[in-house]
Amino acid sequence: MAKTKDMTKGNALLGIAAFALPLMIGNVFQQLYTVVDTMIVGKGIGVDALAALGAGDWFNWMFIGLLSGLTQGFSILYSQLFGARDYRTLRQGITSGVRAGAMISIAMAVGIQFLIVPVLRLLQTPDTILPSAAIYLRIMMGGAPIVMAYNLESGILRALGDGRTPLVAMGFASAINIGLDLLFVMVFHWGIPGAAVATLIAQVCASLYCFVGLRRIPELGMCREDWKCRPDLIKEILRLGLPLALQQILISVGGMIVQQVVNGCGVLFIAGFTAVNKLYGVLEMAAVSFGYAIMTFTGQNLGAGQKQRILHGIRQGALLSIVTSLVICGLIFLFGVPVLSLFISGTPEECEKALEVAWLYLRIMAVTLPTLYVLYSYRSALQGIGNTKIPLISGAVEFVMRVGAALLLPRLIGENGVLFAESCAWIGAAVLLFASWEVTASKMKREEKLHLQ
Repeated sequence: MAKTKDMTKGNALLGIAAFALPLMIGNVFQQLYTVVDTMIVGKGIGVDALAALGAGDWFNWMFIGLLSGLTQGFSILYSQLFGARDYRTLRQGITSGVRAGAMISIAMAVGIQFLIVPVLRLLQTPDTILPSAAIYLRIMMGGAPIVMAYNLESGILRALGDGRTPLVAMGFASAINIGLDLLFVMVFHWGIPGAAVATLIAQVCASLYCFVGLRRIPELGMCREDWKCRPDLIKEILRLGLPLALQQILISVGGMIVQQVVNGCGVLFIAGFTAVNKLYGVLEMAAVSFGYAIMTFTGQNLGAGQKQRILHGIRQGALLSIVTSLVICGLIFLFGVPVLSLFISGTPEECEKALEVAWLYLRIMAVTLPTLYVLYSYRSALQGIGNTKIPLISGAVEFVMRVGAALLLPRLIGENGVLFAESCAWIGAAVLLFASWEVTASKMKREEKLHLQ
């Protein structure tokens, strides 16, 4: 049964950690089926199929990121209204989100189909893998309403402090996805389309489970009045959601330019690069979880007017996030090579070349991983108080740093220079977000002093 959590009371650090833990486990399940997709495709079909998945990775990530960015923006308002105990407006905000999300996702599902092949050609995708990459993207992007539904539902649950229901939904979906992957790819031999269909079916199951969870929350008991169109609420959720969606687009376009550089380095380089990108979600899963926890914590406490609690909680949450990243970094250096080997198949020479690229890329990411966790902590804190402009600017900084490194470093140190692009983007954005939060925190402290006087 769905259970909300009031994060305006109790120990701040324990509250953030307790909320983040089920999200981390849920992210493990989510990344598990992403990783299994890749393993089954790489081992069951071959290195060309693995490269085909990688060739469209950033375009697919942009599509998912746009939808998740929108719903993440919506959930900022929901957490603030829940903290303020304004349940009537909360329900009307949710129905407004359903209207906006349905229209946007349907338009995307249709419109993006016309861009897939031109974008893949623009990215210099090799002709040998372009048809496979295109069919994968067509199926995945045709499922935009499914992706939107799950992200909206899980975002509402997290905004109300329920991390358990999305966890169970994702565990359920992961088991279904892995089973269908094996059936569709290894037994029916449907290839890459089979992997895509399996993922969408799993998302449908996760969405249905979250919907049942939402129906069990007393504060969300809908009546006809709640479904009346509220243009002011639609405008507010779009005000919060669109900058986050644009931020994801900027990050993704930068990633696609990086992919274009990578695609010019040959299939084996692409395969090694893809193997690490499929682990990217594993590297950042705790950062994402802490980010959601911090954003919910900040939003609820802002709604309750507890600014001092926000300042105290963000310091503790950021420190816990950095310590977690250092633990993950250590695990990468211990187990990185064996894990990467699970993604790569082919002749001994092909495996050696792809693994060499993958291991170098993974080590670069591991060393700079704490920076990524700083980025998520302070970006989420700013979003929680309703500041989505600075996170959008941080997306622009990521774009400049990522693209600049991808275009310049290969000319200076060879093709491996492109592997530093991601870490450079993290560093640039983290510096901006940390500085912006410090300015915001100082302003909040002054406001608290004036209030007490």
